[in-house]
Amino acid sequence: MIGMKNRISLMGLLGLLGLLGFFTDNPGFFGFFGFFGFFGFARVLPDEMFKQNVNKASRNAFFTGLVLYPAVVVISTLSLFPVALVFAFGFAVNFAVQILVFSFSLSKYEKSGDVR
Repeated sequence: MIGMKNRISLMGLLGLLGLLGFFTDNPGFFGFFGFFGFFGFARVLPDEMFKQNVNKASRNAFFTGLVLYPAVVVISTLSLFPVALVFAFGFAVNFAVQILVFSFSLSKYEKSGDVR
């Protein structure tokens, strides 16, 4: 894209999936509207510090997912839910929490300006 400074802002396009909530009557899609917040990064110059912050935030989200998904699946399995529902619930919770951890971590790192 011409003039695009920061490609992470393209994650904002995932917000369009929220429109599926109106057509499918599935309120689970409305959570995708939160991705529109990534358009705010379009004006951020992706310098070396920003890239380090994205890497640190990605690391936080990745390791959160590594721990969270098995924990949610085990806890859901012990609660006697149907097997297909257990994995779907585990995946959905894991996805949402990873995105939240990434977003909050990146926001924290960008505001603090920490160079660790």
